[in-house]
Amino acid sequence: MKRQVIETADGSKTLFIPDMNEQYHSVNGARTESEYVFLKQGYLHHPSESVVVFEVGFGTGLNALLTALKAEEQKRPTKFISIEKYPIEVSEIQNLDYGKQISEKADVLFKKLHDAAWNETTKISDYFTLHKIQADLKLLSFDNYEHFDVIYFDAFAPDKQPQLWEPEIFERIYSACNEGAIFVTYSAKGVIRRQLATTGFVMERLPGPPGKRQMLRGVKLL
Repeated sequence: MKRQVIETADGSKTLFIPDMNEQYHSVNGARTESEYVFLKQGYLHHPSESVVVFEVGFGTGLNALLTALKAEEQKRPTKFISIEKYPIEVSEIQNLDYGKQISEKADVLFKKLHDAAWNETTKISDYFTLHKIQADLKLLSFDNYEHFDVIYFDAFAPDKQPQLWEPEIFERIYSACNEGAIFVTYSAKGVIRRQLATTGFVMERLPGPPGKRQMLRGVKLL
């Protein structure tokens, strides 16, 4: 799959896939979108002192990096589990330079995240562990993992990757969540909101990041 490194509006970079006419992050700001959608509305919105995060789409590792930095800043023990069917190449990782753009500490963490072995749990820092799963989400069994507190649903858009936005996947994720778990995604499509609500999440539309009017957040209430 051919990918190109492009710069987004806030100066951070992302990957663009010409064949799909799709990018890994918003062209209106890769880091801005990640911080707003996944950190502010998901990770930071959950009240627990320690959390288990499940991410759909490890991709560039940007969400993991920003979460690791926040976990260290808040001294908040965080287990981060992320699935990716097609890991990006080493040369692409180097060209993204997310760590260097943020801080020296971020650069060290970014390298550790990508150096971590797939399908193993790796301690990245005192407050952050990472388990990257190289697999197809449709085939993943959640029985081998702790229940989740926060879901970062960061698959490609529903019209680009519809097989990952199906009710059956949402139902399995819901079953693998703890009470009070938060589900966040950049998508605000009505059909996605209705499917998640049917699954059991109590849904709300929130103002979106730059370039998007809205996003979705759901909570698992029992």
